[in-house]
Amino acid sequence: MRLHSILELIVLAAMWGASFLFIKVAAPEFGPVPLILLRVGLASLFLLPLFCLRHRFLDFWPYRWHLVVVGLLNSALPFCLLAWAAASVPAGFLAVMNATAPLFAALVAWVWCKQTLSRWQIAGMFIGVLGVVVLVSSRLEVSQTGPGVIPSVIKALLATFLYGIAANYTKVYLSQCSSLLIATGGQVIASITLLPFAIFLWPDKAASAQAWYCAWALAVISTAIGFLLYYRLIAGVGPTKAIAVTFLVPVFGLLWGYVFLNETLTLYMLMGAAIIFLGTALATGILRPRQILL
Repeated sequence: MRLHSILELIVLAAMWGASFLFIKVAAPEFGPVPLILLRVGLASLFLLPLFCLRHRFLDFWPYRWHLVVVGLLNSALPFCLLAWAAASVPAGFLAVMNATAPLFAALVAWVWCKQTLSRWQIAGMFIGVLGVVVLVSSRLEVSQTGPGVIPSVIKALLATFLYGIAANYTKVYLSQCSSLLIATGGQVIASITLLPFAIFLWPDKAASAQAWYCAWALAVISTAIGFLLYYRLIAGVGPTKAIAVTFLVPVFGLLWGYVFLNETLTLYMLMGAAIIFLGTALATGILRPRQILL
């Protein structure tokens, strides 16, 4: 991977790591679905003028159904699931759970795209699962309120599974499209999909200025600009390597949560994160033990 791609991965990881901080602050006031409508809707308003400067509006049309799939699988559904999960677990915890996305991307690539997996990659998937178990155990140890932890973990894992499907779908069906077209189309579709549900679920009490600041930052920094970088990386280095940005997202997620929300870091949480990173590195082929041994 070239240097500029690595730098883009780091910047994207910082943006997406901050998204869990923004969600943790804003979701209790807006609710999951209204917050995510703001996220994708404001991102759409940011992206559409840029799109119109470089494309014709009809450029969407040939890819409309593929953009519907990507808008649902990579934005509307996983975003809502993560915002829902944020009610019961810390922002840093969610960021670490997000690191399972490359595991699912590799699994989907193996099942759907018939991509060959080595024994080490298969082992990496099992190691990643072990890391999730350790991480969840660490959270149950810290929180004695516990009933909401397991459902939140399931929601987070379902979200990352959808990310894994979407990454491969984008590579198969939309690799010829510009990152701006995919990012804009995906957010517009997600906005249209969520609008009726968000209207019905909109909170009666007005949100605070802090919650609105977080919603704007979530939309513009973590979504609009973040997805432009992400789809650019998919086109440049492929879905498996691009989604490896989730290696770094937990680092920033834990850092932002610790600095701004005073979230607790335990040894077991760090161990679980390290095991997930190892499993993901093996599953995606970024770490190749045979080459290291040789």
